[in-house]
Amino acid sequence: MSIPSRVQIIDVGPRDGLQNEKQPVPAHVKIELVHRLQAAGLKEIEVTSFVSPKWVPQMADNAEVMAGIQRASDVRYSVLTPNMQGFQAALASRPDEIVVFAAASQAFSQKNINCSIEESIERFAPVVQAARDAGIAVRGAMSCTVGCPYEGEVSPESVAYLAGLMKQIGVQRVDVADTIGTGTPLKVQRAIEATLKHFDVANICGHFHDTYGQALANTLAALQVGVWNFQSSVAGLGGCPYAKGATGNVATEEVVYMLHGMGIETGIDLDKLVDAGAFISDFLSRKSNSRVATAILNKRAG
Repeated sequence: MSIPSRVQIIDVGPRDGLQNEKQPVPAHVKIELVHRLQAAGLKEIEVTSFVSPKWVPQMADNAEVMAGIQRASDVRYSVLTPNMQGFQAALASRPDEIVVFAAASQAFSQKNINCSIEESIERFAPVVQAARDAGIAVRGAMSCTVGCPYEGEVSPESVAYLAGLMKQIGVQRVDVADTIGTGTPLKVQRAIEATLKHFDVANICGHFHDTYGQALANTLAALQVGVWNFQSSVAGLGGCPYAKGATGNVATEEVVYMLHGMGIETGIDLDKLVDAGAFISDFLSRKSNSRVATAILNKRAG
């Protein structure tokens, strides 16, 4: 397949990026971050998670954040809903899309949500049905598609199996996620090819963590098999809980810089994106995890 001429990016910074932060981030800061991302040209933003505050205290202000966003008509706002209770809570916030999740590794599924892959899919079936009935789109995050902290390598067959289960319950598009960032280009292509047995390439999204510095190489590998949807996190927000001190999500700035350098359109203004990343990094009192942002900020200062 030829490399796509345009790419759509979902920024997951406000949700996936901030959820592991120890210091509380107030709702008005999260809202401002979303506003800055959409001003930079992002058309899809993963805003928050409707999960019990007991498990993820950082997302306790989910409804307040959703209510505070000045929505743009051409931006899709998604939220994570871990169960029916979460979905019902999310409903009042009128998300454009909900995200359900399952792992391609049985060991990860057991450790992460205390049930098998099959049980997790059973739990999500009524959530997916309720969302579809309400006219809300459904995305399925498939975690550990190339590596698992407990099982090691994950086979393409396991990925195909999970993708098939997601399709059966009515999920409309899926994320092929390298949750721990151990994937390398050929492994990522095999995971995507396995997913293509059940989903069109237009409904597959690449989600690569940069723990081992492979995220951009994996993005290029996904582009080579025609994938044109990617998830990333402004300023590289989000650590990797399974690798101490490691960075997590690939920085949106890095992905955009690479794509623009390849002549691929994103609709994103890189300077405004860097400003959005600087805003949240300043709030968190630390430097951005994005090397592109650091280079651009240094150049401006110089």
